[in-house]
Amino acid sequence: MDDPEATVDDLMKFVGGPDFPTGGIIYDKAEIKKAYATGKGAVVTRAVTDIEETKNGFQIIVSEIPYQVNKATLVEKIADLVKEKKVEGIKDLRDESDGEGVRIVIELKKEAYPKKVLNALFKHTQLQETFHVNMLALVDGLQPKVLNLKMILEEYLKHRQEVIKRRTQFDLDKAKDRAHILEGLVMALEDIDKIIATIKKSKDKDEAKVNLMSKFRLSERQAVAILEMRLQQLANLERIKLEEELAEKRKLIKALEEILKSAKNILKVVRAELLEIKDKYADERRTKIVAGAVGQISTEDLIPNEAAVVLITHDGYIKRLPPDTFKTQSRGGKGVIGLTTKEEDLVEHMFTTMTHAELFFFTSKGRLFQLKAHEVPPASRTAKGQAIVNFLQLAPEERVTSMLSGEDLGDFKFLIMITRAGVIKKVAIDQFNNVRRSGLIAIKLKGNDVLQWVRPSTGKDDVVLVTKQGQAIRFKEAQVRPMGRNASGVRAIRLKKSNDEVVGMDILEGGKASDVEQLLVVMEHGYGKRTSLKAYKTQGRGGSGIKTAGVSAKTGDLISAFIVNGKALDQDLIIISQAGQVIRLPLKTVSELGRATQGVRLMRFKEENDKVTSVTFI
Repeated sequence: MDDPEATVDDLMKFVGGPDFPTGGIIYDKAEIKKAYATGKGAVVTRAVTDIEETKNGFQIIVSEIPYQVNKATLVEKIADLVKEKKVEGIKDLRDESDGEGVRIVIELKKEAYPKKVLNALFKHTQLQETFHVNMLALVDGLQPKVLNLKMILEEYLKHRQEVIKRRTQFDLDKAKDRAHILEGLVMALEDIDKIIATIKKSKDKDEAKVNLMSKFRLSERQAVAILEMRLQQLANLERIKLEEELAEKRKLIKALEEILKSAKNILKVVRAELLEIKDKYADERRTKIVAGAVGQISTEDLIPNEAAVVLITHDGYIKRLPPDTFKTQSRGGKGVIGLTTKEEDLVEHMFTTMTHAELFFFTSKGRLFQLKAHEVPPASRTAKGQAIVNFLQLAPEERVTSMLSGEDLGDFKFLIMITRAGVIKKVAIDQFNNVRRSGLIAIKLKGNDVLQWVRPSTGKDDVVLVTKQGQAIRFKEAQVRPMGRNASGVRAIRLKKSNDEVVGMDILEGGKASDVEQLLVVMEHGYGKRTSLKAYKTQGRGGSGIKTAGVSAKTGDLISAFIVNGKALDQDLIIISQAGQVIRLPLKTVSELGRATQGVRLMRFKEENDKVTSVTFI
């Protein structure tokens, strides 16, 4: 860039913010811009941290710390906070740093909330620091002045020009001085016999100097240099060396005089030297810049609003993928590996959304959390993803069981919640307008029950539930009154067997089943089918329902159920197995069969004893 009229905004396209040698993260582009525009400001810096799961629970790994923070002091401060019980939930603290970089390991107790502990550390320790900017400089070496980004760059260039001007003048004077002496030596060698005769006739050193100066028109310095010559310099090769050195000095003098001839030439040297420094020392930016302030971080302006697939594993790892990751295949195929999981982990949830959408995460303990889709880290198809506790303040043993995208709520009025034990609850959507970072209570659960499904409704819909043993019930949503956030709900279906539980639920909009609405069921051994919803008559809430599938050892228990549009040719079904195997097939290839039938094979497994764990649509 070479534009004297450039503004601070123009310059910030190249100078995004401070880049500290210790890395870290800096927040709030508005505050950075203010600091660069006025010369004063405060920039919040944070350590780079990650929450990882181990066999013994979770641990916080600190891999980069804020600039000018002493690592030993930081570790000591964390230890003091634990002793004083100002930060609870920390079991052990280790500094595992080596020559490769910083690594501070903070082991957490099993009952600790990882995200909550990390936020407390940001608040009470130097894991979060405020770096104060004060761009004060001596202008023209005299007047102290606070400068903005453009002014300080201009002053720096002025300083570099002055440095190069003085350095060049110094080198020029030195070169001229040496050239002057060399000229005298070369002249003496050309007439060496007369020079020697003059020196021999002189009474002493001083008289010889005066005689040389008067007879050969030499300067005092040249005469002294001749008198100090060694006899070895009379050799022919030594003479050639002197002539070559003189030629080099004359060339150098010409080049240095050319630089000093104009300010433009001096600027060329400034540019060349800066480019040389860049080539020699430039590296990748170490400090990451986050556009939003801490607590209100938003990078939406920088991220395109595009379709995405979000995956969550049973053990709580989350990642985001583009929808075209999975190519459409034929029914009964083996699919592709969709996720590399850690040992004994399995894919549990998968849904499609847009990157700008609000995501609502409902947990097994009946709580609700909120997150932007773009805050979920993108990853490759075979990557493990990141632990979801990096983003949500989940309790120990708490996991995400249901998710909704804000874009899908539209004109809906209520959220219908269903638990594994067959309890239903209806809550007005507007009760969840302000979701705290620490989460909100969505339903009060009894005993060991788990909140598993949450769907939006209009208030005039039908609810359809399916159980593991193949029972199904359909009833009017109006039979469930709206409740407050802390309510426990009422019975939706009576489970006949003690080992039976709800495995699928969906909403029939408008409460009327047309010829195209069907109930899709998928079984754990890869079987599935579609059945017309007209085969399921409306019953009273709380009944035991009717048979929806022929469950056998061949098919395995029901694993999932959805209401689908049988004529929707653009819908694809994605099935994921426990081993991470994924198949995507058109919904229309799944056979339409009767209510009590076993279904057809949809997926064959590469590994023995593998089974279906998750089903979704694109």
